[in-house]
Amino acid sequence: MDDLTALTRQQLDDARASAHGRSAHLFLHEGPLRQTVIALIGGASLDEHNAPPAASLQVLHGHVRLTTPEGDRDLVTGHVIPIPQERNGLTALVDSAVLLTVVTATAVTANGTQVG
Repeated sequence: MDDLTALTRQQLDDARASAHGRSAHLFLHEGPLRQTVIALIGGASLDEHNAPPAASLQVLHGHVRLTTPEGDRDLVTGHVIPIPQERNGLTALVDSAVLLTVVTATAVTANGTQVG
């Protein structure tokens, strides 16, 4: 079992020491499920990228802005949101850490119905 508080602290320290101002640690990889703590120093970004089949973002520390074609969402410590299935980016407005939970695949039943 991983300690999210300790992982958050470590990733923030690593991001502060990084030339790019960011750090990430994939700590859970179980089948299609992935959980990653990502830390960004204030002003650092994750450039726009494609969204996985299903994902959520929880702010563990700080204040971030999620950018999507539908508009920006400012999120602070404690906020949890589903990530829309469209291109998105993330910018830290202050030193921040988030928990990204991703499902990399969805199941299809015998009758062709998508599950998950």
